[in-house]
Amino acid sequence: MQFLIDISLPADPNAEFFAMIPLQRAHVDKLMEGGTLLAYSLSSDRTRLWMIVNGESQAEVMEILSKFPMRRYFEPTIHPLMFHNTSQTIPLKVSLN
Repeated sequence: MQFLIDISLPADPNAEFFAMIPLQRAHVDKLMEGGTLLAYSLSSDRTRLWMIVNGESQAEVMEILSKFPMRRYFEPTIHPLMFHNTSQTIPLKVSLN
């Protein structure tokens, strides 16, 4: 199953929050390489974060989220998805001409 995670970030983050960004990015990269995390998007005002996560259940997704370095700074809302399409998942049409 796939889940959309909608997260509100602190409006006025502290120095500890900013210090965790490199750890968060490394964790995100690891999850993306492993296929657990499919998408990771931050709003331009840096107050919202959206993720697409592969997981067997909402409980498994909560377990995945619990390991994020910045977890204490966000309260996620989890939405089960019927599907998630991206241009990267659409097969390319090959022309032999």
